[in-house]
Amino acid sequence: MHCTKCGADLGETSGFCARCGVPKGARGAATAPQTATGIQSNIAGLLCYLAGFITGIFFLVADPYKQDRFVRFHAFQAIFLSVAWFAVYFALGVFLTILPGMLWRLGWLLHSGMSFVFFCLWVFLMFKAYNNEQFKLPVIGDLAAKQA
Repeated sequence: MHCTKCGADLGETSGFCARCGVPKGARGAATAPQTATGIQSNIAGLLCYLAGFITGIFFLVADPYKQDRFVRFHAFQAIFLSVAWFAVYFALGVFLTILPGMLWRLGWLLHSGMSFVFFCLWVFLMFKAYNNEQFKLPVIGDLAAKQA
């Protein structure tokens, strides 16, 4: 959860924001902070994943969002996930081209399975961002947290 006054991450055990001192339950302090354009940080974090690296880059350079660590984390994670997704698809494409004809169906099944896994991961990350959570993927999430 994030403080509506300063945007800091609120801990689960603390009753107040560590940065500005606003009580956790006061005036919606447990909800996502609203930016100047009226879009809350959790909605902006969700939108970072919508078109992969395109929306990720947009939210990194757009003025009200580039200072928000929550949005920056999700933007970087969306960019890194898009790059990983492309790399996996490229590797699978090369693998499919060198497969003999009778093993091609197995490769196609593997390709379809990976598509389903990436789609489920994409929806899961959008859901987590909407719920004001910074879910870190094993390698990509740590890189995104360092960049944010």
